[in-house]
Amino acid sequence: MDIWSLNLRHLHAVERIARLGTVNAGASAVNLSQPAITQALGRLEASLGLPLFERRHDGMIPTHAGEILAARIAAALAHVRSPHVTMSRMRAMLSVAETGSYAGASQSTGLSVPSIHRAVADLSLALRRSLVTRRGKIAITTEAGNLLARDFRLAQVELEAGLSEIEALRGHETRRIAIGAMPLSRARILPAAVARFLARRPQVRLTIVEGSRAELVEPLRGGALDVMVGALRDPLIEPDLVQHPLFDDVPAFYARHGHPLAGTAPAPSDMARFPFTLAPKGTPLRESFERYFTDLGLELPDVPVESGSVMMIRQVLMGTDFIAVLSPDQVSVEIEAGWLRPIARLPDRFARTIGMTTRASLLPTEVQTEFFDDLAAAARECGEGQN
Repeated sequence: MDIWSLNLRHLHAVERIARLGTVNAGASAVNLSQPAITQALGRLEASLGLPLFERRHDGMIPTHAGEILAARIAAALAHVRSPHVTMSRMRAMLSVAETGSYAGASQSTGLSVPSIHRAVADLSLALRRSLVTRRGKIAITTEAGNLLARDFRLAQVELEAGLSEIEALRGHETRRIAIGAMPLSRARILPAAVARFLARRPQVRLTIVEGSRAELVEPLRGGALDVMVGALRDPLIEPDLVQHPLFDDVPAFYARHGHPLAGTAPAPSDMARFPFTLAPKGTPLRESFERYFTDLGLELPDVPVESGSVMMIRQVLMGTDFIAVLSPDQVSVEIEAGWLRPIARLPDRFARTIGMTTRASLLPTEVQTEFFDDLAAAARECGEGQN
C-alpha cells in the first residue's frame, strides 16, 4: 500500500481514537463528522486487510495492528507539527526538494507541474515561510524548506514502517533496515551481526551503505538510514542523534611481517623515523596518531599516503616499510594470513568506543530491535575473541 494514497487527517483521527477510545474523539480532533470518520476508518481497514479496532458498546479498543499503526501515526505527526500539512502537500514538497525542479518532481510522482507548484505555494502560504525559490527551471529549497523536507522524510519513514509492520502481520514480509557502515564496523562486528540476524529473518531486506561518518550522518538524520555503526563521537554535536556503545577498541601500529621494527619493541622515536599511511585528517584514527606523537613532544612522522580504505592501506604496508595506525578488527584477516603484524600498541587512553548511532526520535520496529540486539551480541563475541 502506498502511503501517498492515505489521508493525513484521517490518520490523525485514527491515532486519537486509539488514544481516547471513541470515534467521536477522533472526529472532534480533526473537525470532521462522526459518520465521515467511521466511513474513512472502514475504508482504511479494508485497504490494510486487518481490523484496527474492536468495536464495543463502551468504546473502541485498538487491535495489535491498530496499536502499531497508531504509534507510527503519532511519530509521523510529531515530525509534521502542523494541521496545514496534507499528504499531497508533503509529497509535493519532498519531490521538489529531492529533484530540484518542478518538472523533475512531476516526473518522479506522476503529478502535473501546476498541481505540485500549487501544493508547495499553498504550504508556504499556510506556514508563512518561503520554502522554495526559482532560478530559471531550477527550484532551490530555502533553509526553512530544507528543514521541512527533512521532517517530512522522517514522517514518511514512520508511516512506511507502520504499513510494512502491518503487512508482516498479514504474512507478507516487506520490512527493510538501512545500515550506515563506518570503517571500524565492516571487518567483524557488522558481518557477524548480519549473519546472526538473517539466520532468523531471511525475508527482511538489509541495505548496507559504506562511508565515513561525514558521508553517513546526514542520510541518518534525514531518514535514509536507520542506524550508523562505527566509532562514536565525544562530544556528540547533533542534538537529534543518540549513541549506543557496543565495545571499546584500542588501535595499534601495524606494518608488514618483515618490517625492520618487527619484533623489536620500538620506541616512539623509532617509529617516527618511518613514513605512515593513514586515514584523512579529522578522522578518529588520524587524531589518535597525531595526539600520540605530540603528547611525547615528537615531530609528526611523514604521511605520504592518505586513504580511508583499509584495502589500500594494507597493500601499501605489504610492499613498503610504511607503518599504519589501525583497529585490530580492521586487519584481523591480514594478521591471521601472516601479511601484517602489530609492532606496538597505543596506550589505553586512546581507546575509542564503537557503537550504534540512531535518531533520537527513532521508534524501532520489531526487526530493527532484533538487529540492534544482534549487533550487541556480535560485539560481545568479538570482544571475547580478542581477550
